[in-house]
This record gives sequence, structure tokens and C-alpha cells, in this order.
Amino acid sequence: MADSGDFRGPAATSARPGAGIITRIRVENFMCHSSLSIELGDWVNFITGQNGSGKSAILTALCVAFGCRAKGTQRAATLKDFIKTGCSYAAIFVEMKNQGEDAFKPEVYGNLIIIERRITESTSSLVLKDHQGRKVAHRRDDLQELIEHFNIDVENPCVIMSQDKSREFLHSGNDRDKFKFFFKATLLQQVSDLLDNIRNQLRTAASIVEELEKSISPIMRELDELREKIKNMEHVEEIAQELQDLRKKLAWSWVYDVDKQIEEQNAKIEKLKERIPACQDKIDRNSAKVEELKGQLIDKKAHVTSLMQKTSEVRRMQDELQNKLSLATKEQLELKEEHSRGENLIKKMTGRLKSLEQQIRDIQEQHIRDTQAEESAAEECMKKQQDEIDAARSSVKRLQEEENALAESLSEVSNTINNLTKEVEENERRYRDLCSQIRELQQRQTNKVTAFGGERVLNLLRSIERHHMKFRSPPIGPIGAHVKLVSGDIWALAVDCAIGKLLDAFIVTNHKDSLVLRDCAREANYRNLQIIIYDFAKPRISIPHHLLPSTNHPTTLSVLQSDNPTVLNVLVDMGHAERQVLVQDYEMGKSVAFEQRVQNLKEVYTSDGYRMFYRGSVQTTLPPNRRMRTGRLCSSLDDRIDNIQKEASNIKENIQECKGRKRNAEEARRDVDVRIQSVKRRRLNEDRLLMSKQMKLQDMKNNFAAENNHEPAPNVEEIYEEISQVQDSIQGKELTLEKIKVKLSMAEEKSSDLKRSFESLCDSAEDEMEAIDLAGSELQLIEEKLRSADEERAHYEGIMQQKVLPDIKKAEEEHEELQRNRQENFRKASIICSESEVEALGGCDGATPEQLSSKMNRLKQRNQKESQRYTESIDDLRALHDKKERKILRKQLMYAAFREKLNACERALDLRWNKFQRNASLLKRQLTWQFNGHLRKKGISGHIKVDYEEKVLTVEVKMPQDASGNTVRDTRGLSGGERSFSTLCFALALHEMTEAPFRAMDEFDVFMDAVSRKISLDTLVDFAVAQGSQWIFITPHDISMVKPRERIKKQQMAAPRG
Repeated sequence: MADSGDFRGPAATSARPGAGIITRIRVENFMCHSSLSIELGDWVNFITGQNGSGKSAILTALCVAFGCRAKGTQRAATLKDFIKTGCSYAAIFVEMKNQGEDAFKPEVYGNLIIIERRITESTSSLVLKDHQGRKVAHRRDDLQELIEHFNIDVENPCVIMSQDKSREFLHSGNDRDKFKFFFKATLLQQVSDLLDNIRNQLRTAASIVEELEKSISPIMRELDELREKIKNMEHVEEIAQELQDLRKKLAWSWVYDVDKQIEEQNAKIEKLKERIPACQDKIDRNSAKVEELKGQLIDKKAHVTSLMQKTSEVRRMQDELQNKLSLATKEQLELKEEHSRGENLIKKMTGRLKSLEQQIRDIQEQHIRDTQAEESAAEECMKKQQDEIDAARSSVKRLQEEENALAESLSEVSNTINNLTKEVEENERRYRDLCSQIRELQQRQTNKVTAFGGERVLNLLRSIERHHMKFRSPPIGPIGAHVKLVSGDIWALAVDCAIGKLLDAFIVTNHKDSLVLRDCAREANYRNLQIIIYDFAKPRISIPHHLLPSTNHPTTLSVLQSDNPTVLNVLVDMGHAERQVLVQDYEMGKSVAFEQRVQNLKEVYTSDGYRMFYRGSVQTTLPPNRRMRTGRLCSSLDDRIDNIQKEASNIKENIQECKGRKRNAEEARRDVDVRIQSVKRRRLNEDRLLMSKQMKLQDMKNNFAAENNHEPAPNVEEIYEEISQVQDSIQGKELTLEKIKVKLSMAEEKSSDLKRSFESLCDSAEDEMEAIDLAGSELQLIEEKLRSADEERAHYEGIMQQKVLPDIKKAEEEHEELQRNRQENFRKASIICSESEVEALGGCDGATPEQLSSKMNRLKQRNQKESQRYTESIDDLRALHDKKERKILRKQLMYAAFREKLNACERALDLRWNKFQRNASLLKRQLTWQFNGHLRKKGISGHIKVDYEEKVLTVEVKMPQDASGNTVRDTRGLSGGERSFSTLCFALALHEMTEAPFRAMDEFDVFMDAVSRKISLDTLVDFAVAQGSQWIFITPHDISMVKPRERIKKQQMAAPRG
């Protein structure tokens, strides 16, 4: 790395007073520099040097001095990583002017501010000094205050664009990255975050106020309780008087209640007597209705029988599909039950496994305590039983292996069916594509012009013929109809790949004719027609030999022939046909395009459609278009049509073959399913037999142990073997469950197919089924009406004999009983008080005796309870009530004031948010205007679209050589230099929208060619001088093309030492 002492370039002759301008940067043991000092001019500074000379370290030091974190520089993870290898510390000194109206605390710092940043392995320190080098401040807040005063945001790419940010920004085509750059550079991000933070704080404050308002509720409840107490104490005396009045009302309420019952009974008797004629009338009407409905029922049954005969076949098919659907649904349910049983069996086996493990532990413990041998007879019996268990286990294992093998076979057959289905679908898609190509080629045989636009171009030519008087000169087109190949069809595909877009274009002589042709295209519904304006009077272009590619291979222009010189001129000027070389194969194309370095070569095309070219220093090869199998300039298409027809016929045969194989595979799958079910049933039987034998053996062991008062000798090896077998069975069951899941999926698919078939059949016979359903429903309705009428007639006859007449007799007897009760109640009430006293109290108010009695009981209980409940005086309760009421009122007023202030803050925030959105909209338009202004310096136009909702920024650029009028919507479609220049214009537009005392850009001219770099440098210098801030440009490239000026200072870094 380069180490230098005092690095000074030629002094700039133009100095100016100003605040925030960097005059000098000095570093010690920082990155690759042991000691470096560099003085900067007040206007434009260029710093150049070879890679590795430490140019970028200058900007990194500037960022660190102004408080940037290590990760923010994208050069290190921690600050100590900036210390030069072998050193114990690093120091950065930045001197800044502090003059003029915008000076920062000039009475403290004077006309110069020195920022000193020291970094060690463990700590870092910051010191702010005045113009005499005296320490003034050392806190980070003091540095932040200085940064905010001068509006220095080193993390803003419009203030300092580091090497990594330059490459990422100039090379990135991501619309979201561009939006983030714009949003941060214009400080919209900072304002948006600030407003969001304020809104969150307001929400927090609102929640606190709400909690305070809720805290009043307990006191309010206490106040309500006090009011209730006072009210109750005031009503204790009133309750006693009310009790006395209720006693009088209760006595006479019994009289009034009986009077009311007598009135109701009279009305009831009259109503019952009125039911006799109404009931007889309903009986007569229902009898007539029954006779009428019987006739309708006979006619409708005949109609339904006729419809049933017509739809018997449809119903038979529906029944068949319904039965199949039921079977499929049943199979699906059986598979689900089998899956559930399998899971339960695995759980039981897991429990058995735990039991066996516990048994081993128990046997081992018992074996330690008692080791007496078993008797030989018991051993022989248990050994025989164990042999039977081993034989049964072997049978289960064999059946399990057979079932697993069949399941694997079923999985293979299912995979084969799926693969065949995919193959059939792919072949059908290819067959449709080939049929479409055959139709297009047959249409081209009929009319050659249709190859260059189809039916649309025929409609356009007819429209041109109708409006031919409006043209100054008849349009020429499509171009493909005016050219032909010289040397047969060998280069047809290559030529179509090279100038295919131009073959569809039309040529007119002036702008007015282009407008008339555009109207004709609109009339013919031909959208996106490419129109080329060219002077028809211009003679055939003569191209010198030294401007042609230096190769023996033909060019696109050399294999084409046309009787119209204007067509050939357009192919040269617009399509660069003279610089497009045609080769036979791919290897030859690579050699010509990338190895031979042919002069005047633009692109290389192979006879089978490959395209090869350079983009800057990148070798690019594009494959041929799959749909373009032959060029549109071919003279003979018969062979091509025959080949495609043969290919289509072969594919069709392949489709039939695959469908046959699929049917065979489905048959095989059904056979395997049947075999699996059979083996599974046998295995389950053997499994149950094995389990019973194991339990029998265990019972024998337990009985032997009970008789001899000790456990049998442990046979741990057998138990371990049984544990292993149980584990194997669990694994087998889990594998079986997976296969059951596959079957369940297939059953669900089969059920869905049957449902769709059933619905399709129902839809196809919808009219017939609707007619018979309608007739059936009408028949059912008539039968229902007949049954209802018959039942209603019988109902009313029963009512007459069993309900109406007996009810009238019963009601008359009850009326006589009520008259006797009324006389007795009147006598008792007259003893308590006169009727006039009750009327003076307002009567009974419609209350029943039960209600009055219940109310009296409640009042008695309340009177007794209230008398014993309250011990305080009513005056003390009222004083306490007033005190609490004043306290609550004070809090309510205070919380209401809080709420009003919060509402005012929210309104102010909404106002600021609206202003923020309005400013964002203005900045968006301003960015487009300034971006276009910079692009025009190179003859380019463009537009910037900013979407704040989606957070994307789209750059659209229109290059001057794009005569088709198409706009490049993605800068990645441009060359490296064009993309870098357009992105640089975008950055300059952002610079005009931001303010800072100094700005710096590192490797800003990356990816630019010589022409773009010259234009970019001129643009940058003019902008920097006119803009007024201090600029620092760092580049490894030659800047001799920058003209010396009074306000430009150039400095060269020393070459790095090996």
C-alpha cells in the first residue's frame, strides 16, 4: 500500500469564504496509509491514482470522522479494523472552514473547525478543536449538533457515494433499490420515520390517558353507592306508608280479580258458541276439496308414468354412477378407518414395547433376588410354546415382507401412471403447436405477404389502397415482401434472426405520410406497427470495403437482393445489415465472434439461429427462438410442411400408445390392490394368533411363578428378540400407513372423477330430470294436499264432538263458581276498608293479587333490612358524597384537557403528513424535470416514475438511435456506458434536490466507455461548478480530458509499493 507524507496537488487559484468546506484531511496509520495529508480546493477536486493507492481510504476517513459506523462504510466490521496492520492506533484529522453567515458558533470555534478522531484496539475518541487547535468539545452530541447545522449526512449517497455504493447503484437495475436511494437522498425517509415515531408516541399517550380515564370508574361506583344509600335512607319512612296502602289494595284486588275472571269467562263462553257454525263450515269445505284433489291425483299419476318411461335410461345411468360413487366413497372411508386402525395398532405396539422393556427390568431385579431354576416339565412346555411363537412370528414377518413388496410395486405402478399422464399432456401440447405451425405455413404458401404480419398486413394494404391519394409517395412495405435471398434458403433462419423486426416494418418518405399510415394501421386494427421515415430520393448507399467486416464469411446484406434501393438503404442505416456476419455452425460462430477479433463486426448469426456479440468486455451468446424453425424468406415450404405433418403424426401415434400403456398400468394397479388386501387380511390373522400365543406363554410363566412363589428364570434374550420384532413391526406398520395414504389419495381422486362424471350426466339430462322432478313434486304436493284436506276434515269433526260442545258446558259451570267466590271476597274486603278509600289511593292500577302480595313481602323485607343496615347519619353521607364528587370533577377536567391536547397534536400530525405527501409529489415531478435536463446533453430523453405505495422507482430512457419509438423501460437493456450515464444523470438530479456543503463520489465513471466518460465528466464538472458546493471526485481512470479551469483542482495519488 502507498504511504505518503504530505500529499499536495496544484493549488486552486479560486478560494472562497464559506462554512462547512473541507480544506484538509490528514490520517495516521489508517487502512493502507501510515501518514497521509491532502489539501482540497473550495470547488471541484479530482483525485486519481492506480488501484490500491488508497484513494477510497480518503472518503472512508471522512465518513468515520463525521460519526459513521464501521459497517456503514462497507469497508470494515468494527472501527479497530481500520488500524493499519502492525500499528496500535489510527488517527483522522479533518479541517473545515467556519466563515460567513452560516458559520457554526464562530465565537467559540473561530474561522476553522478541526475534527479529530482517534481509534485504538479497545476504544475510540472524538475531539472538536477551534482554529488555534484548542479542545472545545468531545461529546458525540456536539458532533451531531455540528452535522445537523451543516446538513452533513455521510450515509446519504448524495453526500458521499463510496466505491461500493457507486458500483451497486450504477450497475443495479432493481426498481426498489432506486426508490430507496431516492427516498433517502431527498430526506423523505428521515421525515417519514420521524412522523411515524411521533404517531406511535401519540398512540402511547392516548392509551395512557385512556387508562387514567378508566381509573375514575371505581370512584364513580363508590359515588353511586353513596347516592343509593342516601336515597334508601330517605325512603325508609315512605316504605311503611306504602305497606299500609298495599294492604288495602290487596284486599280489594281479590274482588277485582274475580270480576275480571267473570268477564273473561263470559267472553270465553260467547267465543266457544261462535265456533260451532265456523267448524261446520270448514268440515263442508274440506269434504269438497278432497273430492277435487282425488281427480287431480289420477291425472298427475298418468303424466308422471309417461315421463318416467322417457327418462328410465337416464336414471339407470345415474344409478350406476351413484353406485360407483357410493363404492368409491365407501372405499375412501374404509381406507380412512384402516389408516386409523393402523395408527391405533402402532400405539398399542409402542405400549407393548414399553411393557417388554419394563418386564426385562423386573426379571433382572427378580433374578438378582432369586436364581432358583425352573422345573424341567415347565421348561419343556414353555419351550414348546416359544417354538410355536417363533413359527407364528416367522409367518407374520414373511407376510409383512410380501405386503411391503406389493406396496412398493403399487407405488411404482402409480408413478408410471403419473409419468404417462404427464407424457400424454406434453405430447398433446406439442401436437397443438405443430398444427398451428402447419396452418401458418399453408397460409404463407397462399400469400407470401402474410409471413410478415398475417391477416393484419393484408387489411393494412387494403386500407393503404383506399387512402392512397393522401400519401405524398406510396409506402413501401412490408420490407420482407421486397427482399429475397440470393443463395437459396440456407441463410433464411439466420437472416430472420438478424433483421426479423425490420421485415415487418413499412417505409414512408416524411412525417405526414407516417401519420396517414398510422391512421390506416388503426383502421386495420394493426397495433404497434413499426414505421420508418426515410428519403426515397436518396441513392443506393455505397459502402467502402475497409468499413466492412474483414472476413470471408457473408454478411446479411450480401445474401439479400432487392429491386428497391430504399429498402437496402434502410437495412444498412437501421439494421446494420452490412456488419452482421453469417456462419455455418456454432463453433465457427464462436471463433469469428470472440477469437478472430474481426474489425467492423457487430454481431454473428449461425445458420441454426444462434446470436453472438460483445457487450463491453462480456461475451454474449443467445440461443435460437424455439418457435422459429424456418426463416420467413424461404422460397419453398412443401418439404417443411411435410416434415411437420410427419412429426405431428408420430406424436399422435405416441399419444395413443401412451394412453394404452396407461390403461394397462391402471389394470395392474387394481390387481396389486386386490393382492395387497388379501395379504393384509392374512397378516392380521397371523398377527392376532401370534399375540394370543405370546399372552398364553406369559400366563404359563405367571402361573408357574405363583405356584413356586418365585419368578421363572429370566430369558432376557427372548424378550430382547421380541422387542426387536415389535420395533420391526412398528416400522412395517408405519410404511403400511404411508402406502395407505397413497391409496387414500387415489381413492379421493377417483371419487372426485366420479362426482364430476355424475354432475356432467345430470347437466346433460337436466331438462328431462327437471321435468320429471317437477312432475314428481307436483304429484307429491297433490298427495300432500289430499292427505292434509282429509286430515283437516276429520280434525274438525273431532273438534266438534270432543272439544267445542264439552268446553261450552265446562265454561258455564266455572262461571257459576266464580260468582260465588266474588260474593265472599267482597264481604272480607269491606271489613278492612271501604271501596272509596282504595279508589282515592288510585285503585289497584291493574295489578293482580299475587303481584301486590309479592310487592308487600319485598317491601317488608326491605324495610327491615334498611332499618338494620345503615348506622351512619344521612348528613355524614351527604358530606362524603360532595367531597368525592368534587374530586372526580377535578380529575375529569384534567383528563379532558389531556385529551384535547392529544387531539390537537393528532390534527397537527395529520397536517404535517399531508404536507409531507404534497412535498413528496413535488419532489417526484422535480426529479423527472432535472433528470431529463441532464439526459438532453447527450441527446437522450427519459422519464422517472415514482410509486410511493409500491416503493418502486422506474427509469425509462429513449436512446436517440431508437427510431422505432420504443422506450427502454429497464436500464439493464442499455449498454454499460449508456446505463452508467443515465444513472449518473439520475444521481445529479437528486444532487440538485439536496443540500450539503461538500459532496464526494468514488469511481463514479465505472462501466462507462470513453465517449460516455467524456460526456459524464463534462456534465459533472459543469454541474459541480454551477451547483456551488465543494465536490470531491475519485477515479482510477485518466482525467486528462477534463479541461483545466480556475475552480478545478487535480491531484495524483502515488502508486502503491509492492
